[in-house]
Amino acid sequence: MPAASARTSPLSSARRSLLLFAALIGLGACARPPAPPEDLLAPTEEQMRIRNLQTRVFDVSDRQLAMRGVITALQDLGFIIERANEPLGLVTAARFAEPRYFDVVGISVTVRPRGAGQVAIRANAIFNNEPITEPEVYQNFFATLERSLFIEGN
Repeated sequence: MPAASARTSPLSSARRSLLLFAALIGLGACARPPAPPEDLLAPTEEQMRIRNLQTRVFDVSDRQLAMRGVITALQDLGFIIERANEPLGLVTAARFAEPRYFDVVGISVTVRPRGAGQVAIRANAIFNNEPITEPEVYQNFFATLERSLFIEGN
């Protein structure tokens, strides 16, 4: 019988292997992740260029009027309004892109007061989860918004 007890059963061998594997995973989880680079959130020249494309200042004293103008402009461009939060000055919308109707264009627009009688409006558009950086897209939006604000104001 002593010879039989010296042998390990397959079950206890599997348990030891499982415990060793769990211990190695546990030690790996304790490893410290690498530090993020110092310039991780530093603005770049490209970001500043895009922000300038996305932002316009309008001579509108009433923020609610500006919000209504943004919503109207987005609807004129075929967007479906997802959220409109007047206290935050935020409107989000989306639409399917033509001619392939499985492509999606999303946009978020912020309206914030800027000085006396002005609002700054910033539009941030994405196409299939990729930021849109073409100036023409934002020029088209702001041209439609300008017409909408003119109509809303009169």
